[in-house]
Amino acid sequence: MSIDLRVEHDHLAHNYHPLEVVVTSGSGAWVTDVSSRRYLDCLAAYSAVNFGHGHPALVQAARDQLDRITLTSRAFHNDRLGPFAEALAALCGKEMMLPMNTGAEAVESAVKIARAWGYRVKGVAPNRATVIVADGNFHGRTTTIISFSADEQARADFGPFTPGFVSVPYGDAAALESAIERSAREGSPVVAVLLEPIQGEAGIIVPPADYLPAVRAITERHGVLFIADEIQSGLGRTGSTFACDLVGVTPDLYVLGKALGGGIVPVSAVVGNRDILGVLRPGEHGSTFGGNPLASAVGLAVVELLETGQMQERAARLGSTLQAGLRGLIGQGVTAVRGAGLWVGVDIDPAIATGREVCEALMARGILVKDTHGSTIRFAPPIVVEEADLEWAVGQLSEVLQELRH
Repeated sequence: MSIDLRVEHDHLAHNYHPLEVVVTSGSGAWVTDVSSRRYLDCLAAYSAVNFGHGHPALVQAARDQLDRITLTSRAFHNDRLGPFAEALAALCGKEMMLPMNTGAEAVESAVKIARAWGYRVKGVAPNRATVIVADGNFHGRTTTIISFSADEQARADFGPFTPGFVSVPYGDAAALESAIERSAREGSPVVAVLLEPIQGEAGIIVPPADYLPAVRAITERHGVLFIADEIQSGLGRTGSTFACDLVGVTPDLYVLGKALGGGIVPVSAVVGNRDILGVLRPGEHGSTFGGNPLASAVGLAVVELLETGQMQERAARLGSTLQAGLRGLIGQGVTAVRGAGLWVGVDIDPAIATGREVCEALMARGILVKDTHGSTIRFAPPIVVEEADLEWAVGQLSEVLQELRH
């Protein structure tokens, strides 16, 4: 079987530059292409496939629901949304959730909620609410979200941009507090701080251990919401339910997506307590597909997988193996390794190759990874991956780097 990629080239907008592998099926941590060749998936759809391709419990939940009903819209109730909302809120230690579909939708929703909370609870003057973000952030590609991105590839030719955002250096709590105080003096009070606990697209940037606790203390001191974008870092990926758990921090709002849909359907959510999410009134925000019965059934099954803690423990244990192996390549074509659990950024010496070139070389050896920012490649295999497969992947990267150095 063969696929003519010119069909995609001619009929798809060119907003992606994928590796030239055509996947037809997958199971666990492995996928198979049109020529029946197998590849170890070390990207897991940017953490959307945390629990592996075709996880039996998730597939069964979807199949069972497909036979019943898939969509009612929020004009009516359905019997799956309530149990999902209750379980997800409990997993997060919160009271309520707002269901959406994509991660970017959830981020946009969190921004709207924070602004409404600022006006209705904090008493901010109309249209003066400010949200602080971090340099190097990636929260999606909608017009509002790219308004507070510094990525020129995402921004060029897409203005004018949405006001109301201030960006500060990531990992610098003092700069964050100064920005809150400055905004207050200028008459644009800060209502929320929106951060990735670990920056994903920036190259798996792990902040200093005292950063998030400092952010939490600063936001509490100034009466500002702390919103944690855990779309990529959450739901087991880092060896804990949330990356915030690694440093003992609980944000006001969690923004979730990707793995929440089990790699089957798009599911996202904003999760928080009633005093914050309760600011929304009927008709002010919504989504036809948000909270649909199929998504809710799969989302509930995902929560049930995480309730045991086994996925989190496995990610922590296997992550130690993966990170140790990759750090052993520093000085052999790797300049730095950063990560948490099964989420690792590897900086390739640009004198040897670009990240893309290394990804292509690994693909030829049966391993799928993805580059970012030129010289960084990311490892984020499904949590169900086997330890021996990780060791094999590290060995293949070692051989690729050795070939490139000679």
